[in-house]
Amino acid sequence: MRPTWAEVSLEALRQNFRGIAKHVSPQASVMAVVKADAYGHGAVECARLLAGAGAKWFGVTSVEEGVQLRQGGIKGRIVALSGFWPGEEAALIENALTPAVWDAKHLQLLAAAARRVSKKSTPLPVHLKIDTGMTRLGVSLRDLEALLRSFHPRDPLFLEGVLTHLASAEILDAADCQAQIACFESVLSRVSALGLSPQYVHMANSAALLSRPQTWKNMVRPGIALYGYSLPFVCANGNPPPAPKQPSLKPVLTWKSRILALRDVPARQPVSYDATYVTSAPARIAVVPVGYADGLSRQLSSRGRMLVRGQFAAIAGKVTMDLTMIDVTSIAGIDVGDEVTIIGSSGERSITAWEHATLANTIPYEILCNISKRVPRKYVD
Repeated sequence: MRPTWAEVSLEALRQNFRGIAKHVSPQASVMAVVKADAYGHGAVECARLLAGAGAKWFGVTSVEEGVQLRQGGIKGRIVALSGFWPGEEAALIENALTPAVWDAKHLQLLAAAARRVSKKSTPLPVHLKIDTGMTRLGVSLRDLEALLRSFHPRDPLFLEGVLTHLASAEILDAADCQAQIACFESVLSRVSALGLSPQYVHMANSAALLSRPQTWKNMVRPGIALYGYSLPFVCANGNPPPAPKQPSLKPVLTWKSRILALRDVPARQPVSYDATYVTSAPARIAVVPVGYADGLSRQLSSRGRMLVRGQFAAIAGKVTMDLTMIDVTSIAGIDVGDEVTIIGSSGERSITAWEHATLANTIPYEILCNISKRVPRKYVD
C-alpha cells in the first residue's frame, strides 16, 4: 500500500463524547453529528464506537448518509439535518430516518409516502427547522404559523422536534446570536400556543454547547467537538473573552506518511514546480508521498511543516498532486521509510489541524473533511 494513512483514535473519540455528555448532563441528550463522513474520520466506524459509548442519536446531512449508517449496522435514531430531496421519501421511511422539514411540500410528500410505504400505524416523526437568522435552511417566521397548523392529530406525521442553527456561537458577545436565541424562544412559545408539544428542542452546536448553557434545551448537536476541536472563543468588542468551562477534548485523527526518497542537493537548487523555493545552502530534501490529491492544502507550500523523528521539517516548494518535499537537513539519521507526521504528535512536538487551517486561511473543519478517500483510515484503540 502507498504509505500515507490516517489513524483515528477510538479512545479519544470515546472520551470526547463522554466528556461532552457529562458536560451537558442531565439537562440535554447528545446527538452525535457524523455528517460529511464524520468530518473525514469515517462515519460508520465512528458511529459504531459512539453507539457503544452511549450515543442514541446521530446527525447526518442527507438521506444518503443516513442509509449508509443503517447499512453499517447503526440502530440508533438518525436525523437528516438538511432534509430530503423529492423522491427520497420511501428510502427515508424504509430506513427509519427522521427528516428536518421547513416547507409544507415536505409534509405533503412525507405524508403521501407514509400512507403508501409504511406498514406501521406509528406516525413518522419529523423535526421542524426554524430560520432564526442564519438565512440558510428553515421555515421563516412569516410562514411559521401556517406550517404549524399543517400538523393534525390524524396525520401520519407528528412534530417530534424543533431546531435551529446558530451562526455566531463562538463570538461570546455577538448581538446576532442573542437575537437568534430570543427569536427561537418566541418560536417555542408560538408552538406551545398552538397546542403542539415537541419532545425534543435543539439549537446548540459545538461552540454553543461549550459556552452557552442557555442554548442546551434538551438536546445538543456536537460535531467538530467530538473530533477534538473547537473554534476559538472571541469577543466582538476586542476584549479578552471569559474562559468558558469546557470538557477536555483530544484530537481524534493523526495523519502520517513515510519518506519515499532522499535527495542531497547543492545551494541554489530549485525545488518543486515553478522554482518558488531555492535552497540557500547544501540541503537534504525528503520526498513524502502526500499531496493535494490527498487533501494537503497547496496553501502550505513553502509555509507548512511536518514532523520527522520528533523534529519539525519545513515544506520546501509547492505541494504537488501526489508528492511533497520537506527539508530534513538538520535532522540526523534520516532514512527512506522513516515515519512522517502531517497532523499529530511526534516526540514532544505537535502539528494540529488548526495549524494547517491558519496557514490556509480556513478552519479545521475544512482541513479534516478534505483528507481524501485515497488516504486509508486505520482505527486504533
